[in-house]
Amino acid sequence: MNNEVTDLLSALHDGTMSIDDIARRFRARSWPRRGRPDPTTYLDLAAQAQEDPENDLAGSFDQVAAAFHRGDLSTEQYGILAEAMAESMRAEDRRNAESAGSG
Repeated sequence: MNNEVTDLLSALHDGTMSIDDIARRFRARSWPRRGRPDPTTYLDLAAQAQEDPENDLAGSFDQVAAAFHRGDLSTEQYGILAEAMAESMRAEDRRNAESAGSG
């Protein structure tokens, strides 16, 4: 299944886009998040550890991680893309906090 993330990874692989171009796109996009709340106690953490892992989420960083584990990305490329994704999520969190505070 193709989506923006897989298309960008393909462009990196075939050389039509640079890692810097893709990192820029990663910073500008919104990343899907899981609906499950973070565990707040050790019992919650233990209960989640016993559950089956969730499937990869299309259009998410799961696809970047899978590409890295397949050997399609170097450690350096993975680090650049992970930081770009994290920057995007932090910016989105700030925007959400600001809009919640102004309401």
